[in-house]
Amino acid sequence: MLNLKSKTRKIFGKKTKELREKGIAPAILYGPKIENIPLEVNLKDFYDVYKEAGESSLISLEVSDLKDKKFSVLIHKINRDPLSDKIIHIDFYQPVLTEETEVLVPLVFEGESPAVKDLGGTLVKEIQEIEVRALPQNLPHEIKADISNLKTFDDELLVRDLQIPENVKINREPDEIVAVVVSPEKEEVAEAPEETAEETEEKESPPEEKGSEDEEK
Repeated sequence: MLNLKSKTRKIFGKKTKELREKGIAPAILYGPKIENIPLEVNLKDFYDVYKEAGESSLISLEVSDLKDKKFSVLIHKINRDPLSDKIIHIDFYQPVLTEETEVLVPLVFEGESPAVKDLGGTLVKEIQEIEVRALPQNLPHEIKADISNLKTFDDELLVRDLQIPENVKINREPDEIVAVVVSPEKEEVAEAPEETAEETEEKESPPEEKGSEDEEK
């Protein structure tokens, strides 16, 4: 389990801007069995852990000034500045380890589709992340989706084809489409702008003769 160090936060409100300028992110830890704990974490350290764990893997969150107490947590939510995309706040959630929890897990598409390589089609990903349910310690970091069996434009990759780890449940119907390969012809048709009913009427209707009302204008 990856480890992330933190400490309790004494700065709140607008003053948290000072933390961010120092490369520190304000955060909070909460869960059904604990009181809310305001925290601060080093942003570089957080990025390193987040890159590996994402939002679906447990990490060990160490709070140095709470008698070096460690919490098994999920990175539950990341708030970003809408303009700069920089992290402005992080939520850590401590689940109950004996109870199932639900998270979104990204799909990682792997393999090579013959319909793309040999037939010139385009891979269309209908689902790029999927909600799963499992005990916190069994939650996967990612789920692999093998597209190598997409050999023709009629082939489909379905939810039931995904490589689901044991003890993990998927909150989707097994026949839902995950990915398909679209032929170049269909792609061109989809990209072509649709003619509106108003435009069709204008083409079909003869031009109106100008009357006195138009002349007055």
